[in-house]
Amino acid sequence: MPRKYLSIILAYFFMTQVVALLIIPLQKTTDIDPTYVMTYWNIFIFTVTLSLCLYYIRDEIREFFQLKDKQIGTIVMWSVIGVFLVFIAQYASIVIETFLLGIQPGSENTMRLMDTARQAPAFLLIITLLGPILEELVFRKAIFGSLYRKMNFFFAGILSGLIFAALHDDFAHLLTYTAIGLVFAFLYVETKRIIVPIIAHIALNTVAAVAQLSTDPEDIEQILDQFDQLQMILIGGF
Repeated sequence: MPRKYLSIILAYFFMTQVVALLIIPLQKTTDIDPTYVMTYWNIFIFTVTLSLCLYYIRDEIREFFQLKDKQIGTIVMWSVIGVFLVFIAQYASIVIETFLLGIQPGSENTMRLMDTARQAPAFLLIITLLGPILEELVFRKAIFGSLYRKMNFFFAGILSGLIFAALHDDFAHLLTYTAIGLVFAFLYVETKRIIVPIIAHIALNTVAAVAQLSTDPEDIEQILDQFDQLQMILIGGF
């Protein structure tokens, strides 16, 4: 693994897992709402980590801007295609999880994030921008990219997807995370441009955030209950 990619991975794990723990004493030593303290502390952590990651790949960024043919048209085309592919992969995996594997729809991790965003809208900056960019640099460019040099596409994609799911603490929806990760990896391999899966990831998170925030939490629960009832009907029909 190139040293710069190892540095990206270490920066991500250290900043988001270790430094994030400092939020506990910060919340105890201030009278500010803990949710707001957590939100702005995490925005700071994600911004610093992303800045470090971009610094580590500064040579690649410089090379891209020095290209005479940046293939902007190809990037735009695959970004649009990628958005559709990632939504197809997400919905297909949810259907499989629900109706074949009996896994209840709805991600607790997503619910927690959206609850935080409702209380502190600034948290949306992490969900829709900082998080997707940083995760693509870490999971696709560094982890998947390094694994792909030593094994075939599917093994590299599945392994990076497992790590992706583990960091989101959502193993119940492992299939969904892996399917989405495979699409992002495909976009990266096909275009050799990390910006393409970044755009698809931003689109996925943004649409999900808008859909969640524009729907009352009680309505979401009702939809999930109806989905559960439909599952029982279909299973009973078999």
